[in-house]
Amino acid sequence: MYRVTKRLEISSAHKLNLPYSSHCGVLHGHNWIVEVTCESQTLNENGMVLDFTEIKKAVSRFDHRDLNEILPQPTAENLARAICEAVPKCVAVLVRESEGNTACYMK
Repeated sequence: MYRVTKRLEISSAHKLNLPYSSHCGVLHGHNWIVEVTCESQTLNENGMVLDFTEIKKAVSRFDHRDLNEILPQPTAENLARAICEAVPKCVAVLVRESEGNTACYMK
């Protein structure tokens, strides 16, 4: 099994629609740290699981955006899942919205 991981930083804004009072209900931004892990039993014709530029391209869809325009409830958990679904051969995405807050989605 081959595994590659790419770490990126993206900036985006979001607000959460929560049934309780929270600062997260107000539009705010994060400099997200995103780690995307892809796996494959075999390598492609270029000797890669996946070109790192393909990962960057898929993740860039979420960079400098209002995540509410992309996801109905843009929690860190939902962002991790959306990124995982956008990247071929992805098996896990770790999303860190701040030093103490991290979410992970794994297939």
